[in-house]
Amino acid sequence: MNEQVDVVVVGLGPGGEYLAGTLAEAGLDVVGVEAELVGGECPYWGCVPSKMMIRAGNALAEARRVPGLAGRAEVTADWGPVAGRIRTEATDDWNDRVAADRLAAKGGRLVRGRGRLTGPRRVTVDGREFEARRGVVLATGSRPRIPPVPGLVGTPYWTNRDAMSAKELPASMLVLGGGAIGAEVAQVFARFGCRVTVVEGQERLLAQEEPEAGELAVEALRADGVTVLTGARVGRVAHDGAGFTVWLEGGAEPRRAERLLVATGRYSDLAGLGVEAAGLDPTARAVPTDGQLRAADGLWAVGDITGRGAFTHVSMYQAQIAVRDILGRPGPDADYRALPRVTFTDPEIAAVGLTERQARERGLRVRTAVLPNASSTRGWIHGPGGEGFLKLVEDADRGVLVGATSAGPAGGELLYGLNVAVHAEVPVERLRHMIYTYPTFHRAMEAALAALADLR
Repeated sequence: MNEQVDVVVVGLGPGGEYLAGTLAEAGLDVVGVEAELVGGECPYWGCVPSKMMIRAGNALAEARRVPGLAGRAEVTADWGPVAGRIRTEATDDWNDRVAADRLAAKGGRLVRGRGRLTGPRRVTVDGREFEARRGVVLATGSRPRIPPVPGLVGTPYWTNRDAMSAKELPASMLVLGGGAIGAEVAQVFARFGCRVTVVEGQERLLAQEEPEAGELAVEALRADGVTVLTGARVGRVAHDGAGFTVWLEGGAEPRRAERLLVATGRYSDLAGLGVEAAGLDPTARAVPTDGQLRAADGLWAVGDITGRGAFTHVSMYQAQIAVRDILGRPGPDADYRALPRVTFTDPEIAAVGLTERQARERGLRVRTAVLPNASSTRGWIHGPGGEGFLKLVEDADRGVLVGATSAGPAGGELLYGLNVAVHAEVPVERLRHMIYTYPTFHRAMEAALAALADLR
């Protein structure tokens, strides 16, 4: 016999938890289904603990810059305070009682287990079947993609979860993958004394971002002692009980390290969700949704499984739209033209909208300007640690920015103004006549916009 409810939310990561709690507060009978921890990847193994690690690594780096700026400083790295802070402050030793109680206080019910669609508006969780009068929301996130490298399966390789929960750092580590996760963890571990090698199959790091971003990431990691190998494909892996050996294609010298971190992307398991019961393709990479996040009649999807980027801010943004739609409240469709993302290396590499390449692939007539931080007064003042650049991508026919990258100290914070410009399609000519505070990093916008004007 099935249980009648208003809404079933499958997956209680940031977006799912927000949805379930908000709908319950609105008076609906809501069941939230979660197989792991309420709150999802972000607070326990992603955004929050990683930024605590990065904050600590940046503090070490700043201390080491003192000789070039202010005299003498000696610093001894200690991973203990970092691991302790993650365990106690961020994750409560990976216990989700606070989050579960928060949902209950809002009126939602938590059901532990893996949810699976078994029909229209129907979800089964370990033998219990729920029928949702209004509908079901899929918010199950993503998991690490493990490449089919010979010898890898069965070894004690790490994913981001192992790196975030490490009580002690290994003496050495190989990182497969040079995206955001791989670059961030590699730099932090290196700053704490771990010998790190990054192996990236693409020709540059951060391959989805501007080429200048990848070049900056390589320079930053190498400055911290990381060995970076790009255009390097792994042929096979072995583990002998003491460490890993990685053989690269092309006969390059094998690489050996105590630990191996696999950071080669993430994927969503649609087959495991039984999406075929809703008429969707279980072999697809993502659940297609309309502007109100509807995937089918009585079915919504938010977060990683929609294929719009594995970012907490996307999940939360989509969740707000889905809540309105479920409650019958009008609101605008999802708009991804100004999708922001940040790689929290030092320097931070932040971007919004289209890269130059993406803009050209869409057939736009493009103008670009790139300004190194060192050419700005604030960049010159900042000195050590001030590396970075500002890049603007303009749709020349419409005279608006369609993309931008802000790399440097607090690059993610500087992105806000660029976000607004891209999202609101503020004319470049209007941006040129703003007042930019002196001396700030964002004042580089004035010179970059002038460079765009010179290309006309």
